[in-house]
Amino acid sequence: MLRVTNRILLALTGTGLLLAGLAVLAAAADLPDRWGITLPSGYTWRGPDSVLLGSDGRTRWHGTGWWWPLVLGLLGLLVLLALWWLLAQLRRRRLAEILVDSGDGVGALLRGHAMEEVVAAEAESLPGVDRAGVTLTGRRTEPEARVGLVLLPQAEPAEVVRRLEAESLRHAHRSAGLESLPAEVRLRASKHPPERIS
Repeated sequence: MLRVTNRILLALTGTGLLLAGLAVLAAAADLPDRWGITLPSGYTWRGPDSVLLGSDGRTRWHGTGWWWPLVLGLLGLLVLLALWWLLAQLRRRRLAEILVDSGDGVGALLRGHAMEEVVAAEAESLPGVDRAGVTLTGRRTEPEARVGLVLLPQAEPAEVVRRLEAESLRHAHRSAGLESLPAEVRLRASKHPPERIS
């Protein structure tokens, strides 16, 4: 959900900035007059010498009683939305525990950090893997894994991912009694100094 919200906000902000930039360029280059485009009657920015918000537009609503409550309310709402978005970015999405079916109808809780360490250790033992990091997300009955692997130069990425799925992740979801453990795997190459041939 947060990823979709971020993309929508980014698209809306980018579209707004693009339209504002095009309006500035059109007014600064006096394109409406050159191309014979008639602008709406309320549009005040008509040429290079005009301003976006004239004195009439700035002072039109000052005398009304609803103006300042509306402005303050909208600004307060924008601040609250910005704070919500910031807190959502900073919130920990790591899964603290996993519910394991123990067969007695009650279940047992497995620490998410313990499972992350086990999967990471098993992934690091695979040939071609230098380092591994695992983060569990989702719900405690349906966890998902985010796996980051740093590969050695001689590693074959397709083989590493195949063995990760067939060994490390399969062992993890079977040992926890889960039906599946969906995973997102990110691969990076390890940085190593250049080899000198003499």
